[in-house]
Formats: sequence, structure tokens, C-alpha cells
Amino acid sequence: MPNITNFINGQFIGTSNTENLDIISPHNEKIIAELCISNKEDIDICVNHAKNAFKLWSKIDVKKRIKYLIKLNQIINDNKEELVGRIVLEHGKNKAEALGEVEKGIEQLEYAISMPTIIRGKILEVATNVKCQVENEPIGVIASIVPFNFPFMVPMWTIPIAIATGNCIIVKPSEKVPLTMNKFAEFIKLSGLPDGVFQIINGTANTVTCLCNHVDIKGVTFVGSTKVAKIVHQLCNNQSIPKRVSCMGGAKNYLVAMPDCDIDKTVNNIITSFSGCTGQRCMAASVLVTVGNQDILLQKLIKLVSLLEKGYEKGQIGPVIDKASVQRIRNYINFSEKTGSQILVDGRKWVDNNPGYWIGPTIILHNNTNDPALNNEIFGPVLSILRVNTKEEAIEIENNNPYGNAACIYTTKGKNAEWFQKRFSAGMIGVNIGVPVPQTPFSFGGINASRYSTHDITGEGCINFMINKKKTTTRW
Repeated sequence: MPNITNFINGQFIGTSNTENLDIISPHNEKIIAELCISNKEDIDICVNHAKNAFKLWSKIDVKKRIKYLIKLNQIINDNKEELVGRIVLEHGKNKAEALGEVEKGIEQLEYAISMPTIIRGKILEVATNVKCQVENEPIGVIASIVPFNFPFMVPMWTIPIAIATGNCIIVKPSEKVPLTMNKFAEFIKLSGLPDGVFQIINGTANTVTCLCNHVDIKGVTFVGSTKVAKIVHQLCNNQSIPKRVSCMGGAKNYLVAMPDCDIDKTVNNIITSFSGCTGQRCMAASVLVTVGNQDILLQKLIKLVSLLEKGYEKGQIGPVIDKASVQRIRNYINFSEKTGSQILVDGRKWVDNNPGYWIGPTIILHNNTNDPALNNEIFGPVLSILRVNTKEEAIEIENNNPYGNAACIYTTKGKNAEWFQKRFSAGMIGVNIGVPVPQTPFSFGGINASRYSTHDITGEGCINFMINKKKTTTRW
């Protein structure tokens, strides 16, 4: 059984802390590794190495920095299957979803490789004999706290850009899925990246607190639940010198289907959105609002969702991350049923005495807008449905939701798309796309209770987070 240790200053190093955490595969509930839990001393050592590495790394020309990323890109492409295998093993995604995650991570790396053309400074003559110059400088040591649901892709939102812009980065993986980043650290070592520029600190909530409070960490990025995003944001802002902080929180994403939508395409897209990755993504569909009579759409949706199977191949649904998730999802379904909602497809049938954390795609037709399943982030393959008569009712329901990650309108009419696009209260909007994740270089980020930051976390937003703009005005 492997022991997953920290990656500090180019070496895999254990901790003086005797506490270990079992890593359990959601497929069969077997222990697949043990994780060392870092203490404050480990974090201090790690940050000190990053601080020392920054002195040299920040002075290296950006073209020289990205040579390491070019090498890293080749290594990852040559070893995709190893990453896919680890994601499937520790997270539970099917193989196609895991491969898609790796490909998305590679896209972020390729974007960072183009950094020499993106972060160029500029100089302008603004008056006679007066020039203004802007230079982009790295901010220092970055801590990136990442969730369990995308063990590779989400860390790659920040790692390549941090490195390319001249920062040193410490990644704190989710304690539920540390194997993927452990393998990534091996690839970093092979790339020849100088020691201390990239490091891994493993641990739990106390580790996060220590990173947020550390005086030598200049920026913190976080992706996870809104509850923890608030805590991290507050910790970083309560310092004597507040840290730069970017926190992405939870979501409750609404899809609206108009009577003119293409039924077949809409149904297939809805299924992909709410059940893909077992619903464990902050861009997954949570609520479908049907405007007008949509009986045919609902019938096709129910039929196709009922045919879905559990497993690891393309089109199959994997397990959720742990036993607590299974119970939480079941509790929401049970409560909805007891309070009068209709369970159109019941994923509880997948829960049995066999090993693994399985719960199937579920569709609930609600008659009460106060139902917790309709308002809380469930983070599982559950789709709530509400029927309304008008588009005005639909937009009012979406706008009353406190989150603001994603929203989607299904329609074949441009005037309907434009009407909703202007009125949705969400940072990322789809037209006939139920998972409207912006493609690079556009950046990822919601609004309202889905984000605690002035910066998005990918693309241009991430670059702006990672740099200081130094402005110089001269007259000769």
C-alpha cells in the first residue's frame, strides 16, 4: 500500500506527525493508500523553500520559465493513461470522463506556455518627453487549495500560470484524492523544474488554516463549497496585511427549457449536465424549469435516464466520493418524497449491500419551492424539476437562488436566448449548453454566493491574480 507523502523542495518527504489518513476507493471501499497529515512545522519548511526559490525563479526570463512547462507538457501527454487510471481509482469517474479531465488540464498548460506573448509589458509616450511603462511582476508564494471532484483539472487552473508568471506554488490536494497530484509531482521532477517552485502539502482543515495564516504566503486560491470559501476568504482578509485571495464556492445551476426547444438535443444535454461526473461538479445542472407544456420532453428524459447503468466505461455512471455523500443524497430524496414531491426516476435503487458508494441518477418533480432538494447544493446526480407557465416565472425562480455559477436556456429562437441571457443571475451562461464552462482564454468564475473574489480563477482572471502591475512614469 503506497504512502502518499508531501513533495517538498523536489523530494517526497514524510511528516513528523504520526497521524495518517486512509484513502478509500469509491468503487469498492478498499483502502488504496495512506496519506500523511502535515503539521505546522512541515508547512513552515515548505513555505521557506518556496520563498527561497522565488528569489531566483522570479528573476528568470519568462521564455526560459516556459521551457520547463513545454517539457512537462510532453511528459504528461506521454503518460496520460497513468493520470486517467489514478483519477478513476481514487475519484470514481468513468474512463472517458477522467480522460476529458486530463485533456482540459493540458489545455490550461498549453495556455500558460503562451505566456511570453500575454504578459508583455508596454511603454507609451503619453506627453512630450513623458513615457509611461507597465511591467508585470509575480506576487510571490501562492497556496492553491483544491477540491476532490477534479483531482487534475482544477489544480491545473492555477499551477501552470503561477509557474509561468514567476511565482512559486504550494498545492494542498483534497485529502480524499491525493494520488493524482502525487503522480503529477513525479512529472514535475522529470521536467527539471527547479526545486521549491512547485510543492505539495497534504492535510486536512487545519492545514488549510495554517496556509491561510502564513505570513510568507502572498496569495491563496480555493475551490470548494461556499461554506469553506467564506472561511478561507475571511482568514486571508483578517491578516495584518491581507492576502490576495480567490475563492470559488458552491452552486445551484438552473436550466430553462422553452416550448420551442429541440427536444432530443435538449434531453441528451440535460442528462449529460446533471449526471455526468455523478453530478459532482459545480457546473452540473441542478434544477430544470420547464415553461409551458413539456410532457414529451419529460417522458423522453425519464426514459433515457432510467436506462443509465453504473460502471466505468463511457456513458456509464460512476460512484460518488464516499459513504457520507451517499447518505446525504438519499436524505434529500427521502425528504422530498415524504413532503409530497414525485420521484420520477429513483437512484436509491442503486444503493445495496455490495461494496462501493453507488447512487443512481434521480429526477424529482417538485410541488413545493421550499423543498431543500430544490434550494441546497446536493453535489450528486439529482435533477429537480419545476413546471411554470411563463418565462417571467422561470427567471424569477432562477434569480431568487442565492448562488450564481451557471444557468442555461434551451431554445431554437434567438429572441428567447437573448431575453434570458440578459436576465440570468449567473456568471457563466449557456444557450443549449448545460455545462457552460468558458474555454481558455476566457476565465471561469461565478457571481453571488458562488464566488468570494474580485478575480476569476482561470485564464485572464488567473493571470491578473498572479501578477502585480508596476507602473513607471519618466521625463527626461
